Amino acid sequence: MDLVLFGKQGSGKGTLGEQVAKRYNLVVFETGAMLRQLSQEDSELGKKVKEIIESGKLVPNEVVMDIIEDFMSKLEEGKVVLFDGIPRKQDQAASFDNLMKRLGRDYLGLLINVSDEEALRRLTTRRICKNCKKVYPAFYEEDKCEACGGELITRTDDNPESIKTRLATFETETLPVIENLKKQDKIIDINGEQIIEKVFEEAATILDPKFPS
Repeated sequence: MDLVLFGKQGSGKGTLGEQVAKRYNLVVFETGAMLRQLSQEDSELGKKVKEIIESGKLVPNEVVMDIIEDFMSKLEEGKVVLFDGIPRKQDQAASFDNLMKRLGRDYLGLLINVSDEEALRRLTTRRICKNCKKVYPAFYEEDKCEACGGELITRTDDNPESIKTRLATFETETLPVIENLKKQDKIIDINGEQIIEKVFEEAATILDPKFPS
């Protein structure tokens, strides 16, 4: 069974995703990273993705599904995937569900729940590395990235107006996907408004029986 990670921006999705993937030896499919990687490949699909990205257009849903199918075809036998960043909309969720059924794979959603107020607080106080883009929460006091030594900066779009727009998009586009999965009993809902150690502990308690490490 594969795992799909859901959460508003500011929910700690990236951090928890890293921890969960490490604990259960999951292969991570992160949509943005996969698009960037494919655009560098000298393959038919890679050239198509590169052309779309360079044109400034959004990658069509059918191409995203082709990318997922290509990714899944290269997996080692028995490997389990953690999907981060997809599906985000209902039409994409329907395509994703159809693809997974065709590939004979089942999946479960993991939702990190935080309020809009908490997400706003976190996003307006976080910093990112100028070089490698690693995200650091407000409590990280150093001025340099621990991963690459790069300068830590505040993103220009981490302002209240932009954040509220992104949170509203999650509400209108992604929340219906989550609600539909809840009706199918395919969502694990955990409290993201705890310290990260407690969030991981709660997630592990539920996931351990489902994903033996």
